[in-house]
Amino acid sequence: QVQLVESGGGLVQAGGSLRLSCAASGRAFNEIIIGWFRQAPGKEREFVAAIHRTGQSTAEADSVKGRATIIKDMGNKAVYLEMHSLKLEDSAVYYCAASTLWSFLLPRKSDGYEYWGQGTQVTVSS
Repeated sequence: QVQLVESGGGLVQAGGSLRLSCAASGRAFNEIIIGWFRQAPGKEREFVAAIHRTGQSTAEADSVKGRATIIKDMGNKAVYLEMHSLKLEDSAVYYCAASTLWSFLLPRKSDGYEYWGQGTQVTVSS
């Protein structure tokens, strides 16, 4: 079992920055891939970014590439999603997810992740 708790969401102005945190527990941190997804009202959940269990490789969606950085903090057992140049379309509930897949490939689909956090709301205002 893996427990995930997100934090850091809130109201941000367009063009601004934010950092979301995902705290993980229940399993060795170097055994899990962590991904970030988001879901806006009326839309499907979409992949944002993921980081390998070792922290040595990452993947980002085209929609956030160049604006998002995902970081794995082994000491604090946390993964951070830092985003800048925020756009209105970045508004969504952001979810942290964990995968125990033992692979160098990073899943980009929801069904590649077994554990999910409760989500944190990000609202970008104009």
